[in-house]
Amino acid sequence: MANTTTQRPTSKALPSTLAIGLARTKLEVREFFREREALIFTFFFPIIFLGIFSAVFGNTDFNGVNAATYFTPGMIASGIFLSSFQSLSISIALERDEGLLKRLRGTPMPPQAYFIGKIGQVLITSIAQIALLLAISGLLLGVDLPTEPGKWANFVWIFILGTASGSVLGIAFSVVPKSGKAASAVITPIVLLLQFMSGVYFVYSSLPAWMRNVAAIFPLKWLAQGMRSVFLPDGFELTEPAKSWQLGTGAIVLSIWLVVGLFLAQRVFRWTRRDAG
Repeated sequence: MANTTTQRPTSKALPSTLAIGLARTKLEVREFFREREALIFTFFFPIIFLGIFSAVFGNTDFNGVNAATYFTPGMIASGIFLSSFQSLSISIALERDEGLLKRLRGTPMPPQAYFIGKIGQVLITSIAQIALLLAISGLLLGVDLPTEPGKWANFVWIFILGTASGSVLGIAFSVVPKSGKAASAVITPIVLLLQFMSGVYFVYSSLPAWMRNVAAIFPLKWLAQGMRSVFLPDGFELTEPAKSWQLGTGAIVLSIWLVVGLFLAQRVFRWTRRDAG
């Protein structure tokens, strides 16, 4: 009598959270570049403003550098903050209002994969934005980019801390608007106010002392100051109110905001609208 064996069906292993998160990142990047408003008010906004400032202040001497050189660090910092905090807080609020988050939560997708996708989108779009801004600055606006490895090393950690803290704060702040339609109206004025107070559009040392003190509480000021340390000549350190770039203090403040943002995002994030209970 012939022996017969029964083969059990083999179950296919599910993709890992990281793999799903990377797939979400590709989707998020495609969706970002399809949105005209996101492209104009997030991706191209700092580049457009750098061109405007260079044209308006083209004949102004900023302690030995031209206007484009002086405003480039602030526009880079602003771009990171727009791509992380503003972009995520508005887009997540819209997705929650439209019921997308509720539907995603009902799928087998791990929640962590959604956040990996969002943060991955911020990293990719921020890198692309900065690369384009630096190319325009160097090729068209006469900005001399730094050549010292140490300055680029500082750029890397400032960029990482800035995007990380801005991203988690954006995720947490996305619960503040009462609806997706109100998100832009609630978040954009806050970002604009921080830009004016943090030395993005003005010479930081010329701002009133009380305004500088308030700005020092928030991450954008330290992000902008850190970028000035990278892209401005070393002598500009003495033009800062503290006569120093304060990179150590900046790293501490950005790290604190990163921890605060992580804590708040875990505690307050919602997958459904408030009226959903």
